[in-house]
Amino acid sequence: MDEGVGMVAELVPLALCTGFGLGFLTLAARSVMGALRLWLRGLRVMGQVTPRKVADRRPGGLVVFSDHLGRGLVFDPGWRGPLCGLPPVGGTVPVVYAQNRPAAAGLWTLRYLLAPSFGWFLSSTLAFGAGVMVSS
Repeated sequence: MDEGVGMVAELVPLALCTGFGLGFLTLAARSVMGALRLWLRGLRVMGQVTPRKVADRRPGGLVVFSDHLGRGLVFDPGWRGPLCGLPPVGGTVPVVYAQNRPAAAGLWTLRYLLAPSFGWFLSSTLAFGAGVMVSS
């Protein structure tokens, strides 16, 4: 009876690591597919980088652009903006969005579109690696 419990105790961490790894891998594939969909069918426009309010201490600026219907929209690239090629305030940057969802816009740079999938792939690799280490 004790052998069965010991074997189950060894398999539980391996199963958890494998499950997390597969989940992260699924999220990475989904993120890549979303970026590919934007790359192929997204609408591209130029946006203007504007400063944030004085009270907002986050780095980078906001991007103001017009959608295909002429409506003015403001896009916040968040923490990924400065890391993924957002120019300084006053510069122009290409923006891409799905035609039916201009509020969910993104920067038209390879780094900005693929950064989330890289993070999910890295998390998946770490989870699978932890599973290998646990099973050894």
